[in-house]
Amino acid sequence: MNTLRWTTADAEQTRNVGAQLATLLQAGDVVVLAGEVGAGKTTLTQGLGAGLGVRGPITSPTFVVARRHPSLVGGPELVHVDAYRIDGTLDLDDLDLDADVATAVTVIEWGHGLAEVLADDVVEVSVRRPLGAAEGEAREIEAQFVGAGWADRLADLRLSDDDA
Repeated sequence: MNTLRWTTADAEQTRNVGAQLATLLQAGDVVVLAGEVGAGKTTLTQGLGAGLGVRGPITSPTFVVARRHPSLVGGPELVHVDAYRIDGTLDLDDLDLDADVATAVTVIEWGHGLAEVLADDVVEVSVRRPLGAAEGEAREIEAQFVGAGWADRLADLRLSDDDA
């Protein structure tokens, strides 16, 4: 399992991390976001959307459960899901996400334990506020890349970082 970590000072830096993470993503990828209410999951997803070049605005899908954001640049669409009110895999199946998972980047807030069945290769992202940090302030972000499919993409990233 490979892990990347970032610390951000504000919402804009959190969006920038999302945009950086988007450079690793392609159609078929599933990103599972974890973090307390107000931690910055949707803010990170805004960065993912910007990095993928999808139509926005990206807002929390809490009340509609799922939103689709088509690509403006010929890439994969972004499917943004809030699984907070989903009771289990049967409810997740009702959203029919598996029909689009191969052609989209699927981001699922509160999806831990539910969404991993959608793909063999998953990015599990934790967004946390450090103790005492207010909303909109510092965040600690950790992305764990689970599955064999990430090895080449992460190796390319490391080579690029070493060359810089």
